[in-house]
Amino acid sequence: MAKKKHTVSPGWAKFCGWLLRRLGWTSIGGPMEAKKAIVLGVPHTTIWDFLVSYLFYTQFGKTAHIMIKKEFFFWPLGPILRACGAVPVDRESPAAMVRSLIHEMESEDEFHLAIAPEGTRKPTKRWKTGFHLIARETGSTVYAGYFDWGKKQISVGEPIELTDDTKADMKRVYDHYRPMGLQGKHKDGFIVP
Repeated sequence: MAKKKHTVSPGWAKFCGWLLRRLGWTSIGGPMEAKKAIVLGVPHTTIWDFLVSYLFYTQFGKTAHIMIKKEFFFWPLGPILRACGAVPVDRESPAAMVRSLIHEMESEDEFHLAIAPEGTRKPTKRWKTGFHLIARETGSTVYAGYFDWGKKQISVGEPIELTDDTKADMKRVYDHYRPMGLQGKHKDGFIVP
């Protein structure tokens, strides 16, 4: 398996930071510090979340890989998405997808993964827990990232300690996000369970 690219050129990083600021966004903090890390992307209400997140993380010269459903990997979009760090996923087989990501992360010295725990751009009352399993299996640090379309602020957030109790950890994740008052691009498309 070919090693993934984890950095971008300084010129491209600078351009991405400039474009993010031109779009009116403010970056809070920097990239994830852990070598193997997962950032939660909350709230996820539009495909434009990918662009904003990409510009944010790339400005630091880093690549955060992101899962995108395989249907988007058609010509000419597929090669562009791959160049941006996107990983095609088959949503019909969640278990196989998680196993594949675990294997991929374990084979790399450094791997930053961005996951939208909502799993969809529609409001959902139960977020996906795949990130929890991936983090536990690979020893990755999980960060409570956010992109607030109301304030136009974006951050990888702070690390969240995980335990063996997925249900209790998810409650803590919900409790972390609930008071933040985050707003998605589509205001009615986001709820915290």
